[in-house]
Amino acid sequence: MHRRKFLQNTGLLSAGVLLSKTGLASMADPYPVVRVPAAKRHFRSEAIESAIKQFKAGVKDTEQTWLFENCFPNTLDTTVFHEMVNGKPDTYVITGDIDAMWLRDSCAQVWPYITFVKSDAKLRELIAGVINRQTTYVLKDAYANAFYKDGSKVSEWKSDHTDMKPGVHERKWEIDSLCYTIRLAYGYWKQTGDTQPFTTEWKSAVATILKTFKEQQRKNGPGSYHFQRETSKPTDTLPGDGYGFPVKPNGLICSMFRPSDDATIFPFLVPSNFFAVVSLKQASEMVKTISGDHQLASELSALAGEVEAALKQHAIYHHPKFGQIYAFEVDGFGNHNLMDDANIPSLLALPYLDAVSVNDPIYQNTRKFVLSDSNPYFYKGKVAEGIGGPHVGKPDMVWPLSIIARGLTSNDDAEIKMCLAMLKRSHADKGFMHESFNKDNAANFSRSWFAWANTIYGEFLWETFKRKPQLFSA
Repeated sequence: MHRRKFLQNTGLLSAGVLLSKTGLASMADPYPVVRVPAAKRHFRSEAIESAIKQFKAGVKDTEQTWLFENCFPNTLDTTVFHEMVNGKPDTYVITGDIDAMWLRDSCAQVWPYITFVKSDAKLRELIAGVINRQTTYVLKDAYANAFYKDGSKVSEWKSDHTDMKPGVHERKWEIDSLCYTIRLAYGYWKQTGDTQPFTTEWKSAVATILKTFKEQQRKNGPGSYHFQRETSKPTDTLPGDGYGFPVKPNGLICSMFRPSDDATIFPFLVPSNFFAVVSLKQASEMVKTISGDHQLASELSALAGEVEAALKQHAIYHHPKFGQIYAFEVDGFGNHNLMDDANIPSLLALPYLDAVSVNDPIYQNTRKFVLSDSNPYFYKGKVAEGIGGPHVGKPDMVWPLSIIARGLTSNDDAEIKMCLAMLKRSHADKGFMHESFNKDNAANFSRSWFAWANTIYGEFLWETFKRKPQLFSA
């Protein structure tokens, strides 16, 4: 790998900090120290440090162990702000190079640590703090996707034509934002048995999520949410006076934006509706068991069943080449948008979210479709092949998230090894993952500090190490 160019770089590191003097001084070291110095890390988890030691001891590939040590703790090292507020844990999580907390990203960033909380009380408290803060955000504005730590801060997007509130960074309505909050809460509860974060306020947030989902089924008109932005990017605003393209109500839930924060074309976003089914069932189980609220649990379960039935009726498309596949978006009028986007939830990542079985024949057909040139956002080049999307504004940009999702949902050793190799080629000598990179030139990348990509990459490496350690020895 061409590391001399990297070592000659006198500027910022991928994780937003300067290279250590040790890394700059040693031209002979192909893997310089690029992780944040211990004294400057935001949070230390003994369980994660132990996992790093285990991985380094068990994997002989020095570059792979270097990447794992850099990437897996990156969220903890650089993006979390944890404290106790009125006797309760509170954790604010930025995405990396943007000082705002996305509901989706903050959950996804700490999710790879969820299996470690039983052995690390400090880490358990940190994640409980994320749940507590997300509860306040959902109650503040269930339609917003990103928030500030300072509840009085006015957003740079204050001119958006929507109901902006102080403390809200952005107000793009995305189903997955609310699903992720439930996913993290459920995962934490199952791992720990701790019910302290699940207060009456949390139950009110769950009821708010249910109300929002029902409103966005649009059975009684478009509902209260609308959004328009004065922009030259069509994916950053909505047509139809801010309500999006029309839909014919059929039980599915409208999502006006995708997990990429790009506007949907047909508002029934299929991967996010699959995610909603899982989340509604999980929320139902939690409020029934923890709160004893059988009425709310029944309503959550009923909506899950309705959306699930609607997906079976409206989300499947008979493709002339691949047979029955899941469409990416539908509108209830019979129209289908056939594609996939790299951001999770995606069609490719559905088994990762426990939304479908990896052995589901329709999913397997869909997988073949999205990993082919029939998907307009699938790119194949010298560095890697994978899925991108319109978000970065130019073609041929593969997102590591898509390669990671592919690896995490595969049982094929050769495919997993291919994903590991492509990701290792993609970091452009920086030692960290990026939002996206050019399929033929990894040095052409977007977002040098994107913690979600780093941490989920660490999750992929760790899961592979635990399930299939032999793949690192060949």
